[in-house]
Amino acid sequence: MPLYETVLIARNDISQQQVDAIIDGIIAQVEADGGSVKKREYWGLRTLAYRIKKNRKGHYVLLGLEMKAEMLKEIERQLAINEDVLRLLALRVDEIDEAPSPVLSRKGDDRGDRGFRGPKPAGRFESGRGGRRSSEDREEYRARDEKPAEAASTEAE
Repeated sequence: MPLYETVLIARNDISQQQVDAIIDGIIAQVEADGGSVKKREYWGLRTLAYRIKKNRKGHYVLLGLEMKAEMLKEIERQLAINEDVLRLLALRVDEIDEAPSPVLSRKGDDRGDRGFRGPKPAGRFESGRGGRRSSEDREEYRARDEKPAEAASTEAE
């Protein structure tokens, strides 16, 4: 039987248990027809690249399925009717990788654990941001202020 990888996006206002119920229904249909589920991954609630049916986020699920093409068409038909499913993409593949998908393996990498990146690059200003400097910070004023101070110290001696 052919192998398929399917990614399903469900609406964000349903719970994860409802998403699991939809997936369990798909799995039951596939197994009843003699197919099997090789892989099942819940990627979580993620931001969509663009709005789909007025939704900005969606629950993502990846399924690795072994089933007949006719069964795939039937599942796609049923999920198109389901209002909780925003998108479905099924691709035929040569093999289903048992390792976690790149989305899940990246999910474990926390952006807060980047560590020390070194000192901030020297910018135009101390803060590194643009904006106006006060007149005291300008070099010409600093040079002017330093000369009288040096002259005053030599006169005092």
